Amino acid sequence: MSNPYILMWLEGPLQSWGFDSRYDRRNTLSFPTKSGVIGIICAALGEGGKQQGLLAEFAPGDMRVFAFPRKYGRKPALLPLQDFQMVGSGYDEKDSWQSLLIPKKSDGGKPTGNNGSKMTYRYYLQDMAFAVLLEVPAEKASTISDALISPVWDLSLGRKCCVPTEFIYQGTFSTWEEAATRAKELAASKSRVLSFRVEQGEQEEGDNESTEVLTLNDVPLQFGDDKRYRDRQVTVFYKREPEQ
Repeated sequence: MSNPYILMWLEGPLQSWGFDSRYDRRNTLSFPTKSGVIGIICAALGEGGKQQGLLAEFAPGDMRVFAFPRKYGRKPALLPLQDFQMVGSGYDEKDSWQSLLIPKKSDGGKPTGNNGSKMTYRYYLQDMAFAVLLEVPAEKASTISDALISPVWDLSLGRKCCVPTEFIYQGTFSTWEEAATRAKELAASKSRVLSFRVEQGEQEEGDNESTEVLTLNDVPLQFGDDKRYRDRQVTVFYKREPEQ
């Protein structure tokens, strides 16, 4: 007997799914990462720490994503937002506690010129909705669905500042096709249109679709202070524009 799929609807004014971020630049992938989605489930369950056993159960499971931007005029709008935050500014270096929050040089010494403050750039997806079809262990399906309905910890869309504006849990289904049908019905009720979809593995092009194969390091093996991940390949299917 195959495992069921949980339909998670991720909608909000801002979302950010960490990908290829380095130092002062915090990028976002154009769709939810598997680590981010499983992180939502862990928050709902109130499960912190390494969670190696739980993550091992999710690692081989399927995950499909359908992207639904809101339609403005004739075409859907995909509008990334670039924001910035100052890190290390506004602290009193004479205060022993606040001084710990001021960035230091590699040798631990005091930075020169700007008191350690630094501008960081952060990127967000705007006004997007994603239907995530996540395969879950059959014996944990009811526990996970209950947790998403009544979460132990607050749920967010990639970062804590990204608050969902719709109920995340939208049902448990025996197949991904059933979950996808429900997702498209929900999108239609919200006047949203399908922009692209993501499937695991390297897939062939479909009719009226172009594809892009990506390798993502987003399958979590261990959370906590020492986070560990492994790679997976995904295929992104884009709808081809009709010829003029």
